[in-house]
Amino acid sequence: MLKGDEQKELAAAEEQLKAAREHLLQVRRAQPPLKVKDYQLSTVHGHPVMLSDLFGGKDELMVIHNMGRGCAYCTLWADGFNGVWPHLNNRAPFVVVTPDAPDKVKEFSASRGWTFPIYSSHATSFFKDLGFADEKGSPWPGVSTFKRDSSGAISRTCFDYFGPGDPYCSVWHLLDLMPKGVNDWEPKYKY
Repeated sequence: MLKGDEQKELAAAEEQLKAAREHLLQVRRAQPPLKVKDYQLSTVHGHPVMLSDLFGGKDELMVIHNMGRGCAYCTLWADGFNGVWPHLNNRAPFVVVTPDAPDKVKEFSASRGWTFPIYSSHATSFFKDLGFADEKGSPWPGVSTFKRDSSGAISRTCFDYFGPGDPYCSVWHLLDLMPKGVNDWEPKYKY
């Protein structure tokens, strides 16, 4: 049990963290929207689908940029999203996009038991244009939120990158509570 001063210090640190997170979100949301083209992606069956189609009947969309089957970290995030995507999808359509070819996406997502909508951006500039790839085209993980206006124009309204310790994967925060913290732990495809 924490003593009075320790409890106060912990509560003050939690309040500071909460205020800093809220400030960060305000700064992110205040960034000017980025107009984007209506990218042609592919379903896991190789059928073309436009970015605009992913909105369904809503005007907002959340896209997870996943590096694909070659990244155990991205697999960790996707495994976590598998359980929460229906909740997110209730607020705004939630999809995962990977640069892997459609057949590879289909095979890998099935092997993981993923149920969320997943699409391929293979042979497109989707990741690079949105800042989720380096100069050589190697993808980075993260999230983008989009808005579609009444004319059908699409803008990215907010984004963030994924990495160990980020707020998008609960695993890191639970491991942080262990006596040795994360302790050089890395995700694996199988344990």
